[in-house]
Amino acid sequence: MGDPKRPRKKYETPKNPWQEDRLGEELRLVGEYGLRNKRELWRAASILRKYRNIARSLFVLTGEERRVKEKALIDKLYVMGLVSSDADANYVLQLSVRDILERRLQTMIYRLGLAKTLHHARQLIVHGKVAVGERVVSSPSYLVTREEENKIRLLVPAEAKA
Repeated sequence: MGDPKRPRKKYETPKNPWQEDRLGEELRLVGEYGLRNKRELWRAASILRKYRNIARSLFVLTGEERRVKEKALIDKLYVMGLVSSDADANYVLQLSVRDILERRLQTMIYRLGLAKTLHHARQLIVHGKVAVGERVVSSPSYLVTREEENKIRLLVPAEAKA
């Protein structure tokens, strides 16, 4: 089992930590999306890696089993807002880390114009000033689904205290 106080890591570090071009790209993404550290970027990369591996495993299947599993994968990614409803497994392989980072609550708050900067959006979320639907979300890395996009709102001061 394991110690319940020590949760499992949700990311993998790069295999070769000192590649100059990768370091530069990571630093650019951390700045562009207002991430706190590279761990948040690596977590998004791990999420993407998981779905790309599933899509790659579909190519060895044939017939009905492949259609069922591919439809389930596409439906899941459609709800997450990463692909369109008529996409296929090839499109899943074309997804990038930027696509995952665009679905984060922090980025969505900034893109909707509810915050002046990405750092302001992060602060609003952490301080409990943002609700998705009826739920207050205090995690900037929360992945917003397609249904929840239009339910994002800032809380007025009286609501935030309740």
